[in-house]
Amino acid sequence: MIKGSRSNEKTVQEADLPSVSSLAKRLWIHLSKRRRLQLGGLLCLMVIASLSEVVSIGAVIPFLGVLTSPDWLFAHSNAQPFIHFFGFTESGQLLRPLAVLFAGAAIFSGSVRLLLHWMQTRLGQAIGADFSISIYRRTLFQPYEAHLLRNTSAVIAGVTIKAEGLVNHLVLPLFVLISSAMMLATILLGLVVVQPTLTVGAFVIFGSIYALSIGLTRNQLSRDSELIASEQTLLIKSLQEALGGIRDVLIDGAQDFYCRLYENADRRLRRAQARVSITGISPRFVVEGLGLALIAGVAYSLSGHTQQFATAMPVMGALALGAQRMLPVLQMAYVNWTSIRGGQGNVRDALDLLEQRLPDHANLSMSVSLPFRTQICLHQIGFRYSGKESFVLRGLSLRIDKGSRVGFIGTTGSGKSTLLDLIMGLLTSTEGSLNVDGQAISSENCRSWQRHIAHVPQHIFLADASIAENIAFGVPLEKIDYERVRKAAQHARIAHTIETWEKQYNTAVGERGVRLSGGQRQRIGIARALYKQVDVLILDEATSALDNDTEREVMESIETYGENLTMLIVAHRLSTLKNCTHIVELDRGTIRRIGTYEEIIESKEISESTKAT
Repeated sequence: MIKGSRSNEKTVQEADLPSVSSLAKRLWIHLSKRRRLQLGGLLCLMVIASLSEVVSIGAVIPFLGVLTSPDWLFAHSNAQPFIHFFGFTESGQLLRPLAVLFAGAAIFSGSVRLLLHWMQTRLGQAIGADFSISIYRRTLFQPYEAHLLRNTSAVIAGVTIKAEGLVNHLVLPLFVLISSAMMLATILLGLVVVQPTLTVGAFVIFGSIYALSIGLTRNQLSRDSELIASEQTLLIKSLQEALGGIRDVLIDGAQDFYCRLYENADRRLRRAQARVSITGISPRFVVEGLGLALIAGVAYSLSGHTQQFATAMPVMGALALGAQRMLPVLQMAYVNWTSIRGGQGNVRDALDLLEQRLPDHANLSMSVSLPFRTQICLHQIGFRYSGKESFVLRGLSLRIDKGSRVGFIGTTGSGKSTLLDLIMGLLTSTEGSLNVDGQAISSENCRSWQRHIAHVPQHIFLADASIAENIAFGVPLEKIDYERVRKAAQHARIAHTIETWEKQYNTAVGERGVRLSGGQRQRIGIARALYKQVDVLILDEATSALDNDTEREVMESIETYGENLTMLIVAHRLSTLKNCTHIVELDRGTIRRIGTYEEIIESKEISESTKAT
């Protein structure tokens, strides 16, 4: 559900959002074995990168020592094994190997950190692709009833923006937090060996600044997280509704309404994103200033003692280099923590979509369809959309023989479309059963039954593609049978029109078929159904946009399509049902009567509203 702008201003308590650890656990469950092994390799590289940081910091001490006081270093007891191994006889000979050692350690450390960054980014995006594809697949496989209860804008936002948030607000930040923790631990350990008192004191000061920032901002980040998640959905809702109904927007002059809707959502979203960004960067300036002040203070205290200053310079250099590495790591860890907190709303929504249950038939083989040789039977069917709503259909029983032509009439709300959805397996009956040749249709065999069915609704969805691609809907371009496309178009009485166009079946229809008339769209929809070459054809007011003559031609052409073709027809005009073997009249979710076309027409009991149908 999309939350209103007023509800977004409410105070979000800590308990409203899941913890980072719970989000990480939910995420781990969906990782494949391959990704988990790759994460293990990444962890090993993090350890190597952390150790290389200590090596590079440690290498600066002898290098600065030989620069500032070579004789002192040459005489130092710890340097003697190194001096004897290389056979050095004077202090000047130490400079070149120590310079090479320091440069090599620095280059190695930088290379490992670059490799770590490359692996973190690649693996993070690969995991994001896995999750995005999984969310899309799980969403498409949800039952039709679930789609009826959803807001499309929220689903689109979840599959696109919020799935991306899994990478940018959880996966990559977690990688950085883990690697930052390792580097901090190793750098601190190395600096404690060099100068324990100063290192511990500095870390306590800097750590306290970040801890205080976390404590002061966590609730605001939670509020901004919820705001970002909801306003991103509102943005897509505004775009989808305005562009999808552009004709009505232009006629009604509703541009300003949708511009205001978009503007309000966009401004709230960007303000929340700005607060998250500012919160993440702010402590850096305080910490950098204090760090420089601390180094300056230590240097000043030693400046009055020349000999002490000279011997302390290597240690000062190591501390300065360690601080130069440690403070950015601290800042990076804090920035990624704020990213996780600020994106928790999106991450939670994306994980909810990722945890959608795939139906049993999602991974079933479709090599064999369910046999359909004799009849379709509905036994005491009852249906309602939820436990609190009233029944749309009640106690409905009906037999449909294979090859028959069955028409359905009834006033608006009588249950015609719902009944067809049940027969197609899009909805599952609340009561009773649907049987094909005596076999009950269930979640296990529903997809096999649907292979028999082609459906033509009143409002045809057309992709922004060619005529051929829309007729062979869902078939890869290279596998389209153009001769089959042409025959389907001929039966739908649209081939002659298409073949007068310059590009014929390669003509682009525009978004949602905007370049075609309503009648042309309906006939392409009929051609699409016939292209499937099925034995159950369902027409739900599929000829309502056609004139009487064209409708008659189309229906007569479909009648010749094959004697084994079973047709279920809801018609806008009663005359469309003239060739039906029998007609079913529905009234308030029950069968009022069943009769031939002549019996229905001649009956004095038929209501004027039913005639209009």
